Amino acid sequence: MKFLRKILDRQAEHFEKGGKLEKLFPLWEAQDTFLYTPGAVTRAASHVRDAADLKRIMITVVVALIPCIYMAMYNTGLQAHRAIAKGALPLENWQTDAMQWLGLAFDPANLWACIVHGSLYYLPVLIVTLAAGGGIEAVFAITRKHDINEGFLVTWMLMPLVLPPTIPLWQVAVGTIFGVVFGKEIFGGTGMNILNPALTARAFLFFAYPAQISGDMVWTAAQTSPDGVSGATWLSEAAVSGPQAFTDNITWMDAFLGLMPGSMGETSALACLIGAAILLLTGIGSWRVLLSLVAGSFVATQLLNAIGSETNLLLNVPFHWQIVLGGWAFGAVYMATEPVTSAHSQRGQLIYGFLIGVLAIFIRVLNPAFPEGMMLAILFMNVFAATIDHFVVQANIRRRKARYVATV
Repeated sequence: MKFLRKILDRQAEHFEKGGKLEKLFPLWEAQDTFLYTPGAVTRAASHVRDAADLKRIMITVVVALIPCIYMAMYNTGLQAHRAIAKGALPLENWQTDAMQWLGLAFDPANLWACIVHGSLYYLPVLIVTLAAGGGIEAVFAITRKHDINEGFLVTWMLMPLVLPPTIPLWQVAVGTIFGVVFGKEIFGGTGMNILNPALTARAFLFFAYPAQISGDMVWTAAQTSPDGVSGATWLSEAAVSGPQAFTDNITWMDAFLGLMPGSMGETSALACLIGAAILLLTGIGSWRVLLSLVAGSFVATQLLNAIGSETNLLLNVPFHWQIVLGGWAFGAVYMATEPVTSAHSQRGQLIYGFLIGVLAIFIRVLNPAFPEGMMLAILFMNVFAATIDHFVVQANIRRRKARYVATV
């Protein structure tokens, strides 16, 4: 590694101030800090510092996403193999050639075959996300003359997980660019954005190309089979036939494990629980947001269950099913708890999480046209997070003033 370090140091002069490639310094600095810890030290007065810098926070979130990434590849391959077994899913020639070259059959019982085949859907989306989003990040960094930070690393990992496996790659590129530009860069970049970039991208694709996102075009040829229906479609069907729309086709344990169609990384509540444990133990995710979100969804579900309905049967879906369908668990763990876009005050986090939980269920149940309420609920509350903090701070100031007057 010292040999590589010497090579990089010799080339660095071309990218530093006065060098021929000075304008490309952000690109140079990005790869250098990716490989090594920055060598810069504090030159002014010292400050109290925390070991959890931006790079470590982002890497920890990526580690917490590993269970969902595994399920994205395994479950996507599993659902594809089930659809192929029923003759309901046409294959691309390159997919067949790749599986044959690796000596693998399209067998739902073969763990390795499922992972490999699922990766043929997952990896292209991941690569396109990096190319499109990373390119935009570089353009903004060069234009603004600042370093490329690690903020896009998490967005890069999140984007493929919230998309269906059959989404066209050009839509992935367009959505990623939109999410990075309008979800983050127009606010000033990482740490200053009020919207979650990955959710912004998904919301854009949801409204711009609903057929590919909502389920109408997901596993198109397999829609006559329970194995060919996306998670969002299950919620839509529940509006017509109630909880039996999914209980007749899958068990609760299958839904909890994530063994059902849907967006690639959102189906497994178990994988999300593992990620939640990592985020909470490291202090990156807020337990207040997560706990209050669960409470909000529980209260909303119990209220709607008590009301009931013979026309909108989604009101009858119980809480234990709500939390394992669609993107509820994924949004609660990885999106709602994001420290940048959520409320920052302790009391504000409780209010913020509770309202997300309530809105997610209300949107999902009361407006079946938007079966994935978690995405819209989080984005809506992202906008009001600062407002919540403002009123919490003002209330605290009033309490302090009252105590001061009473003391005097």
